[in-house]
This record gives sequence, structure tokens and C-alpha cells, in this order.
Amino acid sequence: MPMTREKILQLSHQVMSAIDALDEVEIFEERNVIRQEVVKILTDLHLEEEKIDLAVRQRITSQKRTIPEGGDEWDILYKKYHYDELRKLGISFPTRS
Repeated sequence: MPMTREKILQLSHQVMSAIDALDEVEIFEERNVIRQEVVKILTDLHLEEEKIDLAVRQRITSQKRTIPEGGDEWDILYKKYHYDELRKLGISFPTRS
């Protein structure tokens, strides 16, 4: 799901509010400078996620046969390939027991 610029800005304000609520954190920079850095980080993450989504979709469409989007098989492959792409970036998740 694409994240709009407005949603990113809204999240940056929520992050700043959460930081302000922490007694353990002392802020030495202007709030807006920190918020703008949060916007940059969220924007970069969103762009990376779009790249991953494109790579996953290309892997699915490169299968020998057509796998219709929205079906169970497509969903399973999407999750598997998405996990593989995240692992390539060094992001891993704990295994379930």
C-alpha cells in the first residue's frame, strides 16, 4: 500500500510527540530538525519497500506459468519472496516454535 506524503508527515508528528512524552530523552536539537530527519528516514524506508515490492512481483511474474494475483498461491509466493528480499538486506525475523 503506497504511503502518501501526508501520511509520512502525520507519522513524523506522532513520532515527535512520542519522543516528547519520554522523560528519559533530552532533546538538544530543534524539534523541526528532528521531525524533518524522521520524514527523511520514513521516505527512504518507503522507497526501499517499493523496490522490494517490485522485485517480488517480478519474481512471481517470471514463473513458468501465470499465477493470478490475489490467489492463495500468489499470496504465499509474495510472502516468501518478500521475506527473501528482506533477508538479503540483513533483516531477519525470529523463527516460530
